[in-house]
Amino acid sequence: MLDVPEPVQEQLFPFADNWTFATLGEWETVPLSGEKFDLIVSVNALQYINDVLGVLIQVGRQLMPDGLFMASLLGGETLRELRDAFAQAEIQTRGGISPRVSPFADVRDLGALLQRAGFALPVADVERLVVRYRDWAGLVKDLRAHGLTNVMSARSKQPLGRDTLTAVLAHYAGHHADPDGRLRARFETVYLTGWSPHESQQQPLKPGSAKTRLAEALGTTEQSLKR
Repeated sequence: MLDVPEPVQEQLFPFADNWTFATLGEWETVPLSGEKFDLIVSVNALQYINDVLGVLIQVGRQLMPDGLFMASLLGGETLRELRDAFAQAEIQTRGGISPRVSPFADVRDLGALLQRAGFALPVADVERLVVRYRDWAGLVKDLRAHGLTNVMSARSKQPLGRDTLTAVLAHYAGHHADPDGRLRARFETVYLTGWSPHESQQQPLKPGSAKTRLAEALGTTEQSLKR
């Protein structure tokens, strides 16, 4: 398991006889000592990595042939409302934007990274969830409890001014609230799976090698395009 929270670890225990736990090193290295594994799991950790492709390549090297990598991480639309509120408020009060919410990768980009890292049969799927908060304090408390505070090195070192905070609250309430006053916060979870290549896996057929027409499979009549 790679950077998997303890409560989640207990739920994963029944799926394997033996587990090895590892935390990414300071330089984003995968400390698995060259041992080969048939399964590597990462839960909500890759969104904090600068070089996601580099980590995926390292993970692939640690897998046995036909070994499986599974991961979940926050996706691109996560906290879109909060990002928008901060951007509009800082433009209004400071004349510019500073990074307040970490950038999250899009599901398409993550799927492409799996391919570039050499995984076979890569799959990237996404689950979208909108959480409704009674007030701003509830949203902030929830983000802090999940460790989703601003960790970017390029973030502004200036304290958040009262005028900027007031503008953030006003924009959020005016543009991202339901009629009952509850604030919306969007979360995207991207799920990744990829296999270490092996000759036993499904292989794509060569172009033109099909023996059955698509029209026959669909039970329809094939029509030629006029040129």
